[in-house]
Amino acid sequence: MYPQLHVISTGEDSAEQLLAKVSDIHHDIDFIHLREMHWTEKEVKKTANQLMKVGVPREKIIINTLAQVAHTVGVQGVQLPSNQGNLTKVKKMYPELIVGSSVHSVSEAISKEKEGADYLMFGHVFASDSKRDKAPRGIQALQEVIDLVRIPVIAIGGITPSVTKKVLHTGAGGIAVLSGILKSKEVKKAVHQYKQAMEGWE
Repeated sequence: MYPQLHVISTGEDSAEQLLAKVSDIHHDIDFIHLREMHWTEKEVKKTANQLMKVGVPREKIIINTLAQVAHTVGVQGVQLPSNQGNLTKVKKMYPELIVGSSVHSVSEAISKEKEGADYLMFGHVFASDSKRDKAPRGIQALQEVIDLVRIPVIAIGGITPSVTKKVLHTGAGGIAVLSGILKSKEVKKAVHQYKQAMEGWE
């Protein structure tokens, strides 16, 4: 499997700004996550529909937390937080959705795999502006999770193009990036830098 590039919304763009950025880069990324904690369900639904209208394939759109919205809009999947205890229920209610789970430890990873997660997002691996109050878990912790589960593990947290190869060397199924892309002054250039760093990995 080629490593995947997940781009996650930062919560700092307006819907219009996010649409403009994603419409410019969606051909070069694997997934865009709508992770807008302060938006209403209506706003998330509207933006997901707008993304598809500007040409983003529904298969590339993942909505965070709101499984029912993901189902209603008809996008690819939902990303659940680690403390959401109804992963198995979500899988049964919405069998068409790919369901990912955020995890922060080996025990969480094993538990979420047993509950039926299709993939895991582990972090934060390196120091991150969005997690300034918490120490990074590090590359070794990422490796331990990857070694103990059979489903893909996507690494997140402080991942820059310069450390991307080191991350993929662990066997990670891909990387997830927030500010490194969507807060860049040149969003398209930033994506190409990550893609270049990911070249040659299978």
